[in-house]
Amino acid sequence: MNYKMMGRFIGHILLVEAIFMLPSLLIGLYQKEEMASIGFAAGIGIILAIALILLFLSRDSKKGFKAKEGLVCVGISWIAMSILGSLPFYISREIPHYVDALFETVSGFTTTGASIVSDVEGLSMSILYWRSFTHWIGGMGVLVFVLAVGASGESNKGFTMHLLRAESPGPQVGKLVPKMKKTAEIMYLIYILLTIVNILFLLLGKMPVFDAVCTAFGTAGTGGFGIKNDSIAGYSPYIQNVCTVFMLLFGVNFSCYYMLLLKQFHSVFKDEELRLYLGIVIGSIALITLNLRGFYGTLEETVRHAAFQVASIVTTTGYATTDFDLWPGFSKAIILGLMVIGASAGSTGGGFKCARVLIILKSLRRNLRRAISPQKVQVVRINDRMIDEKVLENTNAYLSAYVIIIFISFILISIDKFSVTTNITAVLSCFNNIGPGLDAVGPTCNFGGYSLFSKLVLIVDMLAGRLEIFPILILFSRSTWGIIDTKRG
Repeated sequence: MNYKMMGRFIGHILLVEAIFMLPSLLIGLYQKEEMASIGFAAGIGIILAIALILLFLSRDSKKGFKAKEGLVCVGISWIAMSILGSLPFYISREIPHYVDALFETVSGFTTTGASIVSDVEGLSMSILYWRSFTHWIGGMGVLVFVLAVGASGESNKGFTMHLLRAESPGPQVGKLVPKMKKTAEIMYLIYILLTIVNILFLLLGKMPVFDAVCTAFGTAGTGGFGIKNDSIAGYSPYIQNVCTVFMLLFGVNFSCYYMLLLKQFHSVFKDEELRLYLGIVIGSIALITLNLRGFYGTLEETVRHAAFQVASIVTTTGYATTDFDLWPGFSKAIILGLMVIGASAGSTGGGFKCARVLIILKSLRRNLRRAISPQKVQVVRINDRMIDEKVLENTNAYLSAYVIIIFISFILISIDKFSVTTNITAVLSCFNNIGPGLDAVGPTCNFGGYSLFSKLVLIVDMLAGRLEIFPILILFSRSTWGIIDTKRG
């Protein structure tokens, strides 16, 4: 294990986190929020001290990462960012219990949006800004940001690819261009431009600047931390519709936007994952609208709420304009299905990912054809390209780990005396980085009622879901750290 190189990279990650905290500190000073300002100043100081120590200890590190080291580095980086990023919440006493502060921070960085705060509007502006900004940081990934502005292509060949693969969502991560640094730059440029356009459209709807920025951060990162107790419900239909459109846009694979920039329109329209994603969205909106006939006063209101909640759940954003926990069972069943499926690979959305759903469906079809014609060679193709058998194996392994972790987490948090619906949707919403669930963790409730133990379980679920399971699981493997199992010789 290249510990010194890992320490050096984590040190750079923490430096970036400290820099990202500065706007929150400035807002606190400008608004004369004394305790919040102290929290951010102390947090920045502690993070800088740890970062400088790590950089000093790893000053003579040798460049180069193996795949295992990339996974470990990503897992530890996200844990360290969360532990230290929670300091302003805790030191300011706006979230007085540290595990609650950690839960809120992990929920922010992983773009989950599950909250333990019952009165959001009681938080200071600087804390609200940091809370929303963690979504924007986590949406594309802070490691991708560091790769975009730091690592130089050829000198870190292999190093950048292992990190990008470990942090980016989806069954496989490819390059938009030959150099990974350039790929990271393109991804972040698209991300920033879409965020700015989102803010401008919200401002056109006469949304206050602070509200527009925080809302856009949550939309871009598909996170869902609102700055109002009623989330987005109190804003105008125009603003709700803008949020619907941009949530769906951020749930699209970013490679599609790159192809649009290259004027490869035909390739985008033929993209099978995009077509599946849009088909799921349109079909879900239509079915829920039919099921909600008479539930709202007008057809426009019905379609608006249906479209917003479908967009919010499928992209795992978690904003709400209505209490969908009151919807009929059929509509809630669709919402539950969308929680699992999630958005596209290569987007800022969470969930199982449409790409994996597509691969599994096509693998199932191939296996059925093999049963009928065992001698015939059968391959899985997506977008006219053959999917490597290794990708199929990894997808099956991911599905197995996905089901096992959700089942174990559900059993563990069931120690708390909540309903089965509450517990299963709490796990699904945290693991798939959605935010609200149903029943006691529905859109008008929060996760504050869970015990300390259950919150820790859900924190692990949020991290595992955002990092596609394996960077977190590998931290618990004995072989990762070179520990020999003496019972096996």
